[in-house]
Amino acid sequence: MQTSLSKAILAGGCFWCTEAVFLNIRGVQKVTPGYIGGRRPNPTYEQICTGHTGHAEAIEIVFDPAVISFEMLLNIFFATHDPTTLNRQGNDIGTQYRSSIFYVDEEQKKAAETYLAQLKTMEIFDAPVVTQLEQATIFYEAESYHHNYYNRNPEQGYCSFVISPKVSKLRKYFDDWLKS
Repeated sequence: MQTSLSKAILAGGCFWCTEAVFLNIRGVQKVTPGYIGGRRPNPTYEQICTGHTGHAEAIEIVFDPAVISFEMLLNIFFATHDPTTLNRQGNDIGTQYRSSIFYVDEEQKKAAETYLAQLKTMEIFDAPVVTQLEQATIFYEAESYHHNYYNRNPEQGYCSFVISPKVSKLRKYFDDWLKS
């Protein structure tokens, strides 16, 4: 019996990082890097890098909710990026690197609101969580050279020094969720 797939859209800084993390997760069928939340139709990477289009670098995750829940995706998301820095992840600075959950329906909106409230109550992080909750708008797929970037360029400096630690953290804390 075929289950229906769901979609989640998350922005946690550079989409090379978030894509590298979620490609490894059981129940995730597809991860697409792209741009969302801005004003310019069909933006290019060069345009969104200026910070003037309003788009965030994000990933669209197609997942099987019979295998992994939206809430578990959020657990992984918050464990593998810094949700306490406004419009920044490490040396990547600008609104295009914001931490945001782009909900695709009311169920996701409520789940994300509950999750964010729990994070605030539990005080897990040393600073307040600044992750935004935004309604999904048009998701524009990134140029092909951005797809599977980490796996195609493991020796590149950014991949070695920024992405690899996130993937290592994923393996350490979510080993039971990794694809075999």
